[in-house]
Amino acid sequence: MKKYLILVLVAGLTLNTSCSKYLDQVPDDRLTLDETFANRATAERFLAGIYRNIPDEFGQRNPDVSKNAGLWTGGSDEAEYVWGFAQTNNINIGNWDANSGFVNDYWNNFYRGIRSASFFIANVDRVTQDITPQLIVQYKNEARALRAMFYFYLIRLYGPVILLGENVIEPDAPSESVRLPRNTFDECVNYIAAELDAAAANLPVNPVNDNNYGRITKGMALCYKLQAYLLAASPLYNGNTDLASLRNKDGKQLISQTFDASKWKRASDAYKAYITEFVPGTYSLYRKNNSSGAFDPYLSCRDIFIDRFNNEIIMSRIEASIEGRQYELTPYHNGKNSETRGSGGLAATQNQVDAFFTANGRSINDPASGYRNTGFTDYKAPGSPIATNTYNQWVNREPRFYVNITYHNSVWLNTTYGNIITELNNNGNSGKATGGNDYSVTGYIVRKAMGLGNWRESNRPVILYRVGNLFLDYAEALNESTPGDPEILTYLNRIRERAGIPQYGTGTDALPVPTSQEAMRDAIRKERRSELAFENVRFFDTRRWKIAETTDNGPTYGLSITKNLPEFLTVIPFENRVFTKRHYLFPIPAKDVNADNLMVQNPGW
Repeated sequence: MKKYLILVLVAGLTLNTSCSKYLDQVPDDRLTLDETFANRATAERFLAGIYRNIPDEFGQRNPDVSKNAGLWTGGSDEAEYVWGFAQTNNINIGNWDANSGFVNDYWNNFYRGIRSASFFIANVDRVTQDITPQLIVQYKNEARALRAMFYFYLIRLYGPVILLGENVIEPDAPSESVRLPRNTFDECVNYIAAELDAAAANLPVNPVNDNNYGRITKGMALCYKLQAYLLAASPLYNGNTDLASLRNKDGKQLISQTFDASKWKRASDAYKAYITEFVPGTYSLYRKNNSSGAFDPYLSCRDIFIDRFNNEIIMSRIEASIEGRQYELTPYHNGKNSETRGSGGLAATQNQVDAFFTANGRSINDPASGYRNTGFTDYKAPGSPIATNTYNQWVNREPRFYVNITYHNSVWLNTTYGNIITELNNNGNSGKATGGNDYSVTGYIVRKAMGLGNWRESNRPVILYRVGNLFLDYAEALNESTPGDPEILTYLNRIRERAGIPQYGTGTDALPVPTSQEAMRDAIRKERRSELAFENVRFFDTRRWKIAETTDNGPTYGLSITKNLPEFLTVIPFENRVFTKRHYLFPIPAKDVNADNLMVQNPGW
């Protein structure tokens, strides 16, 4: 009999590690169709293989073919990896094309996941041992939701793609064996939304028990529908005449050339319905009190990423490369204990450092912000056990700044071996001259999602979507569809209140309310940049807003890392980045365009 099933390597995957019965066996070889669906155990292993395609966004240093790790943090204006092998560096300097490995990997992996999901849906009814009809329905709809999610990941990168529908294609068939034309972007979005609606109707709102944590639920499925609608309404796809030439060979226009305001209304209505159904009953903004019992904005923003199963998390991948990510976040700390000694190889740009507000909730270029970029102060930062001699640029910033950024003379999070002060100047304990190949190329290190103990941690999920995203997405969609709606300010202020900064128009220290749609748009975008920093959002925001030719092109800045104080503090460009119009969309892999005479390439590639 022909053998259909690819090897399923599923240790840990997206489910709670206590769910070992679901994942603890791996087939020794490929299984036949009959063997795969002979019983519940082998069918579940196949389904687990489909789950494996959910991106592991902690593994971005070296994206590979198995975990769909992105290029989104170091490939945005937020950050930069020190190592030349990091493929994000190729993105940043424009050194990539339709033959690049990651261009092929995402396309192949997500289509393999789509084909596997369809194959599973078509064959799981064969299972008769140790399974109930209700469980078969649940598993089918998990696969259906996953299939739609994979399509979302594809259109977010490549624009309009090929919809395979219910065609059952051998899961491990090469992607170039499919010979079909691309569907329009609107057809793709409508299909994704319809499939997620259909799947969600048959999925539970909450995991049945702890052993099912990580399985697709109704809220997980529907949050991808929201994101698809937001993408479709955004300038990149809503009447973008720069993509007028993107047509199939029969002349079919793949991107609508007419702006449609109703797409923003569709998005805002969908977000509103989702919030009404799920917030706060199922999901809610994470809040944490300090040891005195008082609400603490710093702990609230920090521990979203440390408290593994808190109610802010909507979508996550449970098994993730947290150890590798924490190695990137932990400074070199020459001479210190191995638990506190890492690489510091994921650097935050000065561009992103400057994007965080000051403690009074204002941008640093606001004359009323109190921002200073000269002199030093003995300053005890939020979360720091002691005061340190701190450059005034980093004094009195908003709590999220201290959650996100490790800066020179800041105190390291792991205090097990005493208070370690990170020195990022050239000859400091984590500087360029000291670290060899492990140092920050900007003089700052990303800190968000770092734990408080040994960086060699292996049991924490990567968050893919949370309530903070949800509220800011809704505020954006509502501002575009219904300017002036009071809920825009409500949800924007809920994010700011949790972050511990003054709200717009509320309280004694309130900021003036943005008075126009354009001013509110600017306020929302600034809030997104601070709240969602280093969470794989900025890369896609600058593209869907069509501003990446400015934000991701030209000089990108950091400190003078080859110098010691005071010259170290001089801001200089560390890289000249390249972004042109063609970079808004990934190219379709060359092998697929060459093999499919109906496939058209994206403009410019």
